[in-house]
Amino acid sequence: MKLLIITQKVDVEDDILGFFHHWIEKISQRFDFVNVICLWQGKYFLPQNVKVFSLGKETGKLKIKYIFRFYKYIWRLRKDYDAVFVHMNPVYVVLGGIFWKIWNKKIFLWYNHQIGTAITRIGIRLADKVFYTSPFSFASKFKKSKIMPAGIDTEIFKRNDKIQKIPNSILYLGRISPIKNLGVLIGAVKLLDKEGKDFILNIVGEPGEKDLEYFKGIKNLSKNLEAKGKIKFLGKIPNYMTPVVYNQNEIFINLSPAGSFDKTILEAMACQNIVIVSNKSFQGILSDYLIFEEKTPEDLKNKILNIFNMKKEENENLGRELRQYTVQNHNLDNLIEKTLQPF
Repeated sequence: MKLLIITQKVDVEDDILGFFHHWIEKISQRFDFVNVICLWQGKYFLPQNVKVFSLGKETGKLKIKYIFRFYKYIWRLRKDYDAVFVHMNPVYVVLGGIFWKIWNKKIFLWYNHQIGTAITRIGIRLADKVFYTSPFSFASKFKKSKIMPAGIDTEIFKRNDKIQKIPNSILYLGRISPIKNLGVLIGAVKLLDKEGKDFILNIVGEPGEKDLEYFKGIKNLSKNLEAKGKIKFLGKIPNYMTPVVYNQNEIFINLSPAGSFDKTILEAMACQNIVIVSNKSFQGILSDYLIFEEKTPEDLKNKILNIFNMKKEENENLGRELRQYTVQNHNLDNLIEKTLQPF
């Protein structure tokens, strides 16, 4: 079997999409040959049976050139793949779907966003099978859709006892953008500070160009606690470095709204962090005392205090339970197995 993968970025050093490099490695173990078409190509270290073709965004080419290259590659490689796996971007199914149908190629789409557009609907209609992880995903309502594990490599994301956790440490890791509600976390730790609590909030991530003004606002909101050393902005790091950061911190906070199934939550759980989220997708998975009311700093502050006040043994047992859930339900090997069943 030969597979064509289409994805946004192949870059092992990317802070957000770097995880997909490892997905390609794992998938390539199950196929004779894998071709990958990506919009952006960075550094990669992939097996010999994998070839990567870039549409050229890293060189700043015009969008019309991306489309031209896309058609050139799917035509030139048409005898070198039996099926197509499109990751997160249904527009590629819309662009190539008719040709793949004519060439008798199976089409599989991974789509996990809560919101869908006309392009999403057309892409889903053209796909033979659609995969998603969140029950709130737009794709979840279609009969051809299948719920999947999130794909966490639990041999990489795990507790490292050689790394000592910082006492009363809180971690935010992810993009810095309005939808991530980082201001709510800043508000919560300000309340902790007002009550005289010791803590440190480590913020890992950077804004995109369109969110620079938002980031300035967050920095301004944080300046007093940053001056006290209670908030640290650490910038972005490659995805493969994140297990170290998870292991250095006690509590992981995710403020994404309901509807997404943020992989960072499960990565943190696999590393035995205590996670606190506002995402209602995790109801029934996490205990109520680990889910705070969305956009409510006071409630988040109380949830953090509950964890700070836990006994060490209770904290460690909870961490092991969270890891066990992730291993059983969302590890990468399970994802690859389920994804490849239709091929």
